[in-house]
Amino acid sequence: MLRKIFALMKKEFRAILKNKKSRMVLIVPPLAQILVFGYSASFDLNNVPYVVYNEDQGQASRQLLAHFRGTPEFNYLGDITADREITPLINEKKVLMVLHIGADFSKNLLNGRGGKIGVILDGRNSNSAMICLNYVRNIVSRFNENWAARHGGRHVPARLVVRSWFNAGLNSHWFIIPGIVALLALVVTLEITALSVAKEREAGTFDQLLVTPMTPLEIIIGKSLPGFIIGFIEATFIIGMTIFWFHVPFRGSFLALYVGIFAFLLSAIGIGLMISSISVTQQQGLMGAFLFLVPAVILSGFATPIENMPAFIQYITYLNPMRYFLIIVRSTFLEGASFGLLWNLYWPMVLIGVVTLSAAGMLFRKKMY
Repeated sequence: MLRKIFALMKKEFRAILKNKKSRMVLIVPPLAQILVFGYSASFDLNNVPYVVYNEDQGQASRQLLAHFRGTPEFNYLGDITADREITPLINEKKVLMVLHIGADFSKNLLNGRGGKIGVILDGRNSNSAMICLNYVRNIVSRFNENWAARHGGRHVPARLVVRSWFNAGLNSHWFIIPGIVALLALVVTLEITALSVAKEREAGTFDQLLVTPMTPLEIIIGKSLPGFIIGFIEATFIIGMTIFWFHVPFRGSFLALYVGIFAFLLSAIGIGLMISSISVTQQQGLMGAFLFLVPAVILSGFATPIENMPAFIQYITYLNPMRYFLIIVRSTFLEGASFGLLWNLYWPMVLIGVVTLSAAGMLFRKKMY
């Protein structure tokens, strides 16, 4: 019996390894995904951009700021001199943190009253904000230890006063759950469209479709609409759950959000149809969708910040429609972003959709003629 099983197993290995497409499935997806995960999947923060609003010119504030500038986790971008400069820096994501030291900081420490250090964080990415805050606490703790050692053990510490914009409690649900709108809409739409043509080829009905009076454009529209409608309903359902069940505040415009959904679904359908048009079987369609889906999620900023990825990986993310839609959905929920502020995120998704749908149409036409 063992000899028979071994003979069958040997035959299966030969069948897999002799087939070029099977070898590609075994080698290319794991290699591509380990590279993507290895370079981009990290919860560490490096070079956190921050500015300093220092109203104190005493020795203590200079020593504290030296601790920040001497660590690789932070990237000092300069000083500001007024409260009004804080808002545009955080709104436009130029900094993750503003460090504010009051005018009496050094005097209060010398007099044993303790000093306050204001930390203003961009709370839209609660994970990054929490990691940044932990870095700050470690630095302030080291500063307090050094200060106490130099002043005879009198230890009235400098203490943090933390304000987190857009997400005051740094609630991780407010960051993660809106992102699920993008994730599930992409999964559902991509699976439906990636299997649409491959399923007909496997069943033998695709050739019948090609001999109908329908043009390639009409075929694309007919194949696109079911995925678009289901993706639209799915996204609407998840948005409703996010607002009414999980109580994540929605501060923006539904018009801005749904324009983003339209552009995102257009790009997802284009990618799905392109995958389906080059797939002969449903299994190949599923593998193609999976090969796109996993890197797309990792490179979107869904869990780990894009700014922390290597430069060449960051350039690749511009080809990922989920990158743009995640910003749109989180901005409309947490920031109250309007249509005008998000315009530069809509057109890249539309462009991706037009290019991929055109490619799918060319592949249909090639098959037809």
